Amino acid sequence: MPTPDSSPTLLSAQVTVRYPGKAPVLQGISLDIARGEVVGLVGQSGSGKSTLALAILGLLGRQRAIVEGKIVFQGTDLLTLRERELRSLRGRALSLVLQSPLASLNPALEIGTQLREAWRAHSERAATSDDCDRAIQSSLKNVSLPCGGNDRDFLRKRASQLSVGQAQRVLIAMAILHRPALLIADEATSALDVITQSEILELFARLNRETGMSILYISHDLPSVAGICQRIAILHEGEIVESGTVEQIFTAPAHEYTRRLMQALPQLPVQREVLLARAHAVTLD
Repeated sequence: MPTPDSSPTLLSAQVTVRYPGKAPVLQGISLDIARGEVVGLVGQSGSGKSTLALAILGLLGRQRAIVEGKIVFQGTDLLTLRERELRSLRGRALSLVLQSPLASLNPALEIGTQLREAWRAHSERAATSDDCDRAIQSSLKNVSLPCGGNDRDFLRKRASQLSVGQAQRVLIAMAILHRPALLIADEATSALDVITQSEILELFARLNRETGMSILYISHDLPSVAGICQRIAILHEGEIVESGTVEQIFTAPAHEYTRRLMQALPQLPVQREVLLARAHAVTLD
C-alpha cells in the first residue's frame, strides 16, 4: 500500500472551526493524506471528527460556522471555492459515506432510481444513459452486490427490503460511482454487526488496493482502524494530539490521551497481540 513518504499529498488541511460566541470545535488541526493512502481519524464522540469531514466537503454552512485556515485538495484550497465549484467536486472527486445507511437512503425510491440520480447529479452533460448503466454495474460489482442480467431485480428493491449490510454497500456504491480521489467514511461501520463490519472493512481495503482511492476513515473504534489504515491521527477536544503509523500508535503511544485509549481496549485473550500483528502487517504493506 502507498505511504505518505512515497506518494504525493492529495489533501492537506490546517484548519480552525468555530461558531459565533463559542469555543472552537477544531483548533488549528493539521492533517495530510497522500494519494492512495488510508488514514484513520480517531476520537471520542464530540471531539470534532465529523466537523472535519464536513469542513473538507464544504458542508458546514458558512453563515453559521467560521472556517479558517486552508484545506488544499489536489492543489486547490477548498476554502476559496464558491458553492457551485464545491458542488462540482462533491460526488466526483470527494465522496462521503455516512453512519446510518437505512436512514441515508430514500425509503420511497427504488435502489436503481437512487443510484441513477446519484450518478446524474455529478455527471457531465454529454454523458449518456448507457454510461450511467455501466457506471452503476461497475460500482455494484465493486461492492459485491447483484448487478446486470437476472440480478436486475435487486435494483427494483427499496431500502426497507435490504439488510443493513446491503444498504451500506449501496451507499458505498453511490459514493464511488465517479471514482473519487478521496472517500470519507464517517463512522461507516459503527451501526453494523461484527460480521458485517468486518466485510465492509475488507471492502474499503480492497477498494483502496484495487483502485488507489484514498480513504479518510473516521471512527472511535481502534480495532477497525488497525485493520485497514496506514496512519492514524488522534483527535481530542478539537486538536490532533498525536499522529503516526498504526504500529507507532499501538506500540509506543506518546500522548497521555492516546495511552488512555490503548488502555481502554477490551482485554480479551490475545486481543492486544492480534491488534499489534495487524498494525505491523499494515505498516509492512
